[in-house]
Order: sequence, then C-alpha cells, then structure tokens
Amino acid sequence: MTYAPSERQQERIAFRRRQAVRSVLLAALSTVVVGVLIVAGVTGSPGWPRVRQSFLNADVATKYLPDILDGFWLNIQLFLVCAPLALLLGLLMAVLRTLRGPVFFPVRALATGYTYTFRGLPLIITIYLFAFGLPGLRLQGTPDVLVLGGAAIVITYGSYLAEVFRAGIESVHPSQVAAARSLGLSYRQSMRHVVLPQAVRRVAPPLLNDVVSMQKDVGLISLAGPIDAIRSAQIGQAGSANFTPYVVAAVLFILLALPLIVITDRVTLRAARAQNAGT
Repeated sequence: MTYAPSERQQERIAFRRRQAVRSVLLAALSTVVVGVLIVAGVTGSPGWPRVRQSFLNADVATKYLPDILDGFWLNIQLFLVCAPLALLLGLLMAVLRTLRGPVFFPVRALATGYTYTFRGLPLIITIYLFAFGLPGLRLQGTPDVLVLGGAAIVITYGSYLAEVFRAGIESVHPSQVAAARSLGLSYRQSMRHVVLPQAVRRVAPPLLNDVVSMQKDVGLISLAGPIDAIRSAQIGQAGSANFTPYVVAAVLFILLALPLIVITDRVTLRAARAQNAGT
C-alpha cells in the first residue's frame, strides 16, 4: 500500500518549503546589504587609495607570487609531516597520563610536566630554543633548523592535543573498562578496542580545531630561517617597500585552511546531531 500524505500534511510541507525559500532569500539579501555597506565604508575612507597601493597592489602581487608559492609548498610539506606526528605524540601522552598504579607514577609525572610546560610556553620561544639553542650545544648529528623548527611545532601542539585526548579518554565511563576486563580483555586491549574509539569520536571536533590552528602556525617556521611563504613575503616586502606580498601569503594560508574548516564544521554538526539523538 502506497503512503499518501493527507491534505493537511501537504499544506504543512508546502508551508515549510515557502519558509525555507523565504529564509534563504532574506539571508542572501541581508548578506549583500552588509557587504555593500562594508565595501562602501572602506573604499570611501580618506586613506583608502594609499592602503590599496600599499596592501593590494596587483603588480607587486604578480611579481612575487611565484616565489611565495615556492615557499608555500614548504609550509604544506611541513604541515603534512607535523600534523600526524603531533596527533600521535598527543595520544601517547594522554595514554601515559591515564595509567593507573603507583609504579607508573614517574611516567605520569613526566607526561604531566611535558603538557604543563609546553602548553604554557609560547610557540615562538619554543622554535627559538630548538632552532638556535640546540645547535649551540654542537652535538654530532644535530639536524638542520627546518627539522628542529618542525620538532618544536610537533612538541608544542602535541601538548595541546594530549589534553584533548585525555578529556576524551576520561569521558568514557569506567564501567565500560570494567566490562571489557570482565570479558577477558587486557588493559591494553580495553584501551584499544573500547576506550580509544569512543574517546577519539567524542573529541574529534576540538582535535580538528587544533589541527587547523597548526596549519597556520607552521608559518612561524620562518623565524628559524627556512624560506617559506612568510619569509618569501618578507623578502618581497623588503624589495618592493610594499606589504602586498604579505597579503598574498595570507590568502594562500586561508585557501589551505578552508577545506579543514569545512570538515571541522561538518564533524561538529554530526557530533551535535548524534548527541541530540542519544546515539
């Protein structure tokens, strides 16, 4: 038997469609109005011609875009390496902090000291310490500043991610671990098959937010000396006495962040829907 909505139900559906169309049109109209007002206010200001010449110069942007793109490729490579390493380090530190028993106290203390220290230490200072302090020890086999700067980013963000992972682990009710142990699973198996899957799913949105933050902070590697997008923009600014190269680098970083931001928003929305549904 084919279901046929009643007349009243069809009226409700039609009304909701009209309301949805009306909401979309109002949102689009209000966005256009606000955008026009902002553009008019900025371009109509007395200093706009000078700002446009100093920050939005098309000739300068075209001249230095190839060099900035070459440096930006280094930022992308650094991010692709640092992000998974920071996630693994954060997960390891979170697991070490949740170990129980007095025999694991030194391990917990070291993990706690690590997270407290590098969460409070500014990333810029950490990069300086790693990139310029460690080579000063003159140890044999010391890597170059690019590797040391990347290590500073991994260690700093690993401390943030460790706390996110730990919050997810502790959000899993202890009764689930007890149930897993009663079924014969070891502590390691309980963490792997019961606790960590739930913990990672619950904290996926804040994890992705930290990854987005890392994506832009890899630009700080320029402080250590490598020629990335930021350093290339700085060279372009010094050569042209114009700030447009910085704007070009900023646009590239925004374009790189957009896919991650969209994924983060979708994961957050799915998590909220799942929580509201009670799943």
